[in-house]
Amino acid sequence: MGKIAKYTRRGFLGLGIAAAGGLAVGYYYYKKPYPNPLPDTLAEGDYSFTPYVIIGSDNAITIITPRAEMGQGIHTTLAALVAEELDVDMDQITAEHGPAAAAYYNSAMLEEGAPFPFFEDGFMAETTRGAMGVLGKFLALQVTGGSSASIDAFDKMREAGATARAVLLEAAAQHWGVAADSLTTTRAEVINPNGERLTYGALAQSAAKLTLPKPPALKDPSNWRILGKSQPRVELLEKVTGASIYGIDVQLPDMLYATVAMSPRFGAKAKSADEVAAMAVPGVLNVVEIVTSAGFGFGIIASNTWAAFEGARALAPVWEAADYPADTAGLKALWNEALDKDASFTLGGVGDPEAALQGAEVIEASYSLPYLAHTTMEPMNATAHFKDGKLTLWLGTQAPGIAAMVTAELLGIEAGDVEVITTHLGGGFGRRAEADVPLYAAAIAAQTGGKPVKVTWSREEDMQHDTYRPMAEARLTATLKDGLPEALDYRVAAPSINKSLFARTFPNMSSAGPDRSILDGSFDQPFSWPHSRFAAHQVDTNIPVGFWRSVGHSINGFVHESFLDELAVAGGQDPLKMRLAMMHDERHEPAREALKAVAEMAGWGQPLPEGVGQGIAHTLSFGTWVAEVVQVDMRGGTVKIEKIWAVADPGMVLDPGNFEAQITSGIIYGLSAAVGQEISFDDGRVVQENFYDYDALRMAGVPPIEVALLENSPRMGGAGEPGTPPIAAALGNAIFSASGQRLRALPFGNDVEFDLG
Repeated sequence: MGKIAKYTRRGFLGLGIAAAGGLAVGYYYYKKPYPNPLPDTLAEGDYSFTPYVIIGSDNAITIITPRAEMGQGIHTTLAALVAEELDVDMDQITAEHGPAAAAYYNSAMLEEGAPFPFFEDGFMAETTRGAMGVLGKFLALQVTGGSSASIDAFDKMREAGATARAVLLEAAAQHWGVAADSLTTTRAEVINPNGERLTYGALAQSAAKLTLPKPPALKDPSNWRILGKSQPRVELLEKVTGASIYGIDVQLPDMLYATVAMSPRFGAKAKSADEVAAMAVPGVLNVVEIVTSAGFGFGIIASNTWAAFEGARALAPVWEAADYPADTAGLKALWNEALDKDASFTLGGVGDPEAALQGAEVIEASYSLPYLAHTTMEPMNATAHFKDGKLTLWLGTQAPGIAAMVTAELLGIEAGDVEVITTHLGGGFGRRAEADVPLYAAAIAAQTGGKPVKVTWSREEDMQHDTYRPMAEARLTATLKDGLPEALDYRVAAPSINKSLFARTFPNMSSAGPDRSILDGSFDQPFSWPHSRFAAHQVDTNIPVGFWRSVGHSINGFVHESFLDELAVAGGQDPLKMRLAMMHDERHEPAREALKAVAEMAGWGQPLPEGVGQGIAHTLSFGTWVAEVVQVDMRGGTVKIEKIWAVADPGMVLDPGNFEAQITSGIIYGLSAAVGQEISFDDGRVVQENFYDYDALRMAGVPPIEVALLENSPRMGGAGEPGTPPIAAALGNAIFSASGQRLRALPFGNDVEFDLG
């Protein structure tokens, strides 16, 4: 068995792996590529050129898909990129996450971090994107997020597959004494003009010795056999048979178990704790203090998880007071005070909105959005083993490199002495990119005498110690001319995710520049305002905020698209026609086409019974243009969501079935928040505890959802997040259409009753 086994799900859990004697092939086209991490993991006789493709002597093919598989199907899409160029079928490959390594950096995630709309293609925008991409390589962050995995891998992984095929062809050509261009490939075999065949496995060793004079050409999309078509999920069989290993499934010899009891008042420490009572619980072995940049609290180590949970309850710590307003009302007051002050920064904007609004008849509205939790189905957990100055972590993580960096710093060891083994993730949504879980596990592992320890959070601990989607308050003022929007003053108060993230993850560094996530979904939308200003009023507390599915777009998608609906009503305009009239720029064409397509699907403009209404919204996020229509029936006195239509345009669809599933998933995620989710505060701590008071929509409450995909956008967009931002506005606009009641605060369930089946 080769060393690669320690990086694979089956291998590190002793569940078996493909036979040793393989070849890792591919080719990096970067001037100074990061070291390939595979050579040190391969058995004697294995060969490695790049990190993506392993061909075994038994003709087994393993594709390294170095992004977190958290239900979004990314391992299938990334594997398909390689399989297409390698000329193998999907039933011939297995996909593995592989090791944590700089070679798997994600540069695409940072490229759209510059303060420009996605459709801005001027010199400054393109130059900045290029610089951000270089920064992405320099930082070498192996992160799954920002709906960027397929975009980042599109060239890298196709090139790896094409290079592998090319050296295999050359090896076969030398074996037969013929020209390589006379050979063909199919299903992991090379075929010569006489019909003779050699498997890739038989050629692997000789192919490993070859180099290419120039990079091979990639297939034209018109010749794709796999890409552009829906594929069965590569991990599906394991999931439906219960064989998939998630972080919470990890079992190791001599393993201990633990949980955490962290301060529910963020930034506060414990005044006292009853360690004697905790140690008296049968099975509890130790109580250790946890002091990290991510939080303060205790680790309870036990012989089983239940004993650890009971020990945490018996510990009954008393915490210091919070240094922020104790309840939600106080926090909202602080947010509104920020709106009364000068803006922290502005982005985008044109003309002179202040002059245009002066003396004009204006339309004003205020919007309010709560904190939101991630509530992944698998609670937070990690297994850590610290022995002889080396740490091994088993966990579901979206950022294995960051986990290695922060835990090494905590333990005073080198990052190279931390091995991160990434399991499947029971949901991520941004939560599992955070460093607190591995930090706490490492701190506890340092106190176990060299034994491995599985640290499992209770659901209550998870709910009350999240890195929340920011709370936001917004005030908008606009004026109309000839029934169409003329000027807009857009102001939103929210905390900086970047500032919060750096404080808890890299406390010795500071986040630089404005945090565009505060305004994402407003200044960067495809509308031509004669006069506009988009202002961020940053307000920060010790309450941690983080990346939640679609991030700032989930806030401003609701605010911006709800207000456009209000302006349409004020101007006597149809909401769809008004939006189309505001999209003057030819670069807005994907938005126009998406809106027209979704309107046709939903029968927009056709007469509806009194009490039935439709709402429309469009948001461009993560490179994908998404238009949605919601239809509600309020004739029974409650809101029944009858149907949702959605059109998404990512420019290029690599797997239609999976892309449609992700748009649907994003809609349901955002719909759950719009209907009833909120995180509130009292006595300085989160009120909500579990699914009974922070629930997602259940199957009976989810209406039929119809999704169509377009490919008009000039650049590729993402799939995981773009379905979320428009849905709250589309729902609110539908409720107004059906009832005349305008809802400006989320969740809507605080003001109307929903019929959820």
